[in-house]
Amino acid sequence: MRFMIIVRSNAISESDVLPDPAIVDAMTAYHERLAAAGYLVDANGLKPSSAGWRVQYKKGRPSVVDGPFAETKELIAGYTLIDVPSRDVALEWTRAFPAPFGERDCEIEVRRLFELDELEPAEAIARFRKLVPAR
Repeated sequence: MRFMIIVRSNAISESDVLPDPAIVDAMTAYHERLAAAGYLVDANGLKPSSAGWRVQYKKGRPSVVDGPFAETKELIAGYTLIDVPSRDVALEWTRAFPAPFGERDCEIEVRRLFELDELEPAEAIARFRKLVPAR
């Protein structure tokens, strides 16, 4: 079961201020433990939304909107992707996730990823499975 641990943005992550070295150290230690357990798939912080863009669709037509974006609390500052045997194991690991911004209030969100086997069988699913053999 794959889960994404999503770190919500705040004013700090939306600025050009680099992360506190103590927080980087805590995050590294946590991810080292995840890797040693064989559960870490990927993890990274994201640049501020001012360095990104969105594609909005109106009546099926795309248009590009450059960042920054106003609703900081709805943005993502970083993520960790894990592959664990159960929801309980994912919950255990997320409870141990270091506070992303130290003593400042913040939030992480955890979402389970769809697995291809959960979708209706189709030729498109078979083609998609070939793109990423591990799935």
